[in-house]
Amino acid sequence: MLELGGAQQNTLHTVANLDKNRFETVLISGRGGMLDKEAESIGGLKAVFLGALRREVNPLLDIAALCRLYFSIKREKPDIVHTHSSKAGILGRVTAFLAGVPAVVHTYHGYGFNDRQNIFIKSIFVIAERMVAPLTDRFIVVTREDIDKGLRHKIGPAEKYRLIRSGIKIDKYKNVKADRKAKRRAFGIGENAELVLTIGPFKPQKNLIDFVRLASRVRKLNDNAVFAVVGDGEQRKMIEDEISKVNAGEFVKLLGWRRDVDEILAVSDVFVLTSLWEGLPRSVLEAMCAGLPVVAYSIDGNREMVLEGRNGYLAEPGDVAALSEKLSGLLKNRDLMISLGKAAKDTVTEEFDIDLMVRKQEKLYSELTAGRHG
Repeated sequence: MLELGGAQQNTLHTVANLDKNRFETVLISGRGGMLDKEAESIGGLKAVFLGALRREVNPLLDIAALCRLYFSIKREKPDIVHTHSSKAGILGRVTAFLAGVPAVVHTYHGYGFNDRQNIFIKSIFVIAERMVAPLTDRFIVVTREDIDKGLRHKIGPAEKYRLIRSGIKIDKYKNVKADRKAKRRAFGIGENAELVLTIGPFKPQKNLIDFVRLASRVRKLNDNAVFAVVGDGEQRKMIEDEISKVNAGEFVKLLGWRRDVDEILAVSDVFVLTSLWEGLPRSVLEAMCAGLPVVAYSIDGNREMVLEGRNGYLAEPGDVAALSEKLSGLLKNRDLMISLGKAAKDTVTEEFDIDLMVRKQEKLYSELTAGRHG
């Protein structure tokens, strides 16, 4: 489903910007995402939406989705199938194999399994990935750690892995001009408040309950701190209940989904991410590119981007006390905040440019088709 997330936005950017003289693109997705209309508006793109293709596991719908995918692929006769996400990635690769597609690529925007899952559930995901690995010609990963993780879990051989960073529009975030006073006033935030921002859908992975708890702790030590969340989703009531429980309504702002994230970042002071697992968080890249120090849990891609004491701080996942202590200390030292923010901006190099991401995928596609037809 085309949610308003990093993986989905980058996929749409890819299909919109592939060289049209070399590639004809068909996008197949579940229906009901916030980006459906955006996909349908991309010139030259054929967008196909399958009602049976959903995030949740449902045997009857999954079989229906498998059949629809198979017939769609047989009808289109693609040279390459490139899949994304866990369940759709497995269904897509199986149907691509059954339909005789010459080349199959899968991108891991972080794995569908993690150490916080029930061991039985995690094992099912790992086994499923191992089973479809032989059907996959190349795995694209967005962090080096994901290569190690895949090999550690015996998901395909090392030669199948290719590191292609999940990119962002660097210039859009490095050179933003925003009216700090007006933008903050629109959200009921004072011009001189220390604004701590996070971004993400309200779902278990993003763990926004910890963000609210962190806000409550830090506010007791920094009464000028204000906390804002860009996003929405299934856990909204749970998060609102937690805000009420810790009496944080005055200083925790739920901004909903926004299309002016670049401007909101430009008027913020620190970025926090309390996710329990990730690939390469797009929000972290955007925040660093905007010159914000990052305080986050030490997970996956965060460990590659956030350098302790140099452009931000890390704490063990779930350790709200440690994360709060590091954030509180940073908020009390504006010179350090500015220094780490400058270092954060320098961390986001051309390697993370979204158009370079597309060119690298084009190169991989050409290599695979040349190999098949050579």
